[in-house]
Amino acid sequence: MDTQVNVTYIIIDGYVEVHKYRYLYFVIMFTAYILILCSNSTVVYLIWIHPNLHEPMYIFIAALLINSVVYSTVFYPKLLIDFLSDKQIITYSACLFQWFIFYSLAGSEFLLLAAMSYDRYVSICKPLQYPTIMRKKTVIMFLVLAWLVPFCKIAGPIIQNVNKKLCKFTFKGIICNSTVHKLHCVEPRIEKIYGLIVFVNLLFLPVLFILFTYTRIFIITYRSCREVRRKAAQTCLPHLIVLINFSCLAAYDVLLLRLEIDFPKTVRFIMSLQILVYHPLFNPIIYGLKMKEIYKHLKRLFCKM
Repeated sequence: MDTQVNVTYIIIDGYVEVHKYRYLYFVIMFTAYILILCSNSTVVYLIWIHPNLHEPMYIFIAALLINSVVYSTVFYPKLLIDFLSDKQIITYSACLFQWFIFYSLAGSEFLLLAAMSYDRYVSICKPLQYPTIMRKKTVIMFLVLAWLVPFCKIAGPIIQNVNKKLCKFTFKGIICNSTVHKLHCVEPRIEKIYGLIVFVNLLFLPVLFILFTYTRIFIITYRSCREVRRKAAQTCLPHLIVLINFSCLAAYDVLLLRLEIDFPKTVRFIMSLQILVYHPLFNPIIYGLKMKEIYKHLKRLFCKM
């Protein structure tokens, strides 16, 4: 006996003049995707093959870059198909999957940055205790928590939304995020409260912790010699740049969702492209050029080539 499965489709209404510029969009995004894969994978490969980079700080950097590769691999193929399609549509289940990956990896990014700030704090402020505190088991625990905690927290709302009835079928955006709830016939208040709790746990608290640790580092290094200050600046500055960049992009999502600001379609499109292109390319460039040891190996690699 044949069973018919009902598949719900959503219209993606976030592209700006896609029929006019489809090939231009495709070439730009395909080039960006290849650059993201190559740049992130190169730095991860260097960290993997060089024993002197098998330190907590570089392992956390590798985890961040792996997140960028996973993130891009989930979103880019669908975007490239949309650019060449007459109709930009997505199934509701695929949309929920994008939502899950989007916020899971975003939460993971903030937790990894928090782990990196703690690593820098122990390294600079408690150098004698560093080997005993930042052991292999500690690093593995931080990595597991950074990936597992966001996945578990985001999975709850996604599972609840799987069988929800939709009253609207047009999504204002190019990648699915939590504004998908606006398509539902009913928006439960408890979901908004839970979303706020997740936001505090995965974004607000990690950022506060990062700011606290770096403030402590700068206070202690300010009282130290010039060499200590230089070392602190070399290792901490790239992390702070990445934090500021990612926080600005996260702020847009908060404005879009929590404050429900109705941005013009062009602004939404540009900001979505910023999230998709700018950040995954920004991380390997910053860590590849600003981290002395990684830059050294990167330079040797290109010289050999």
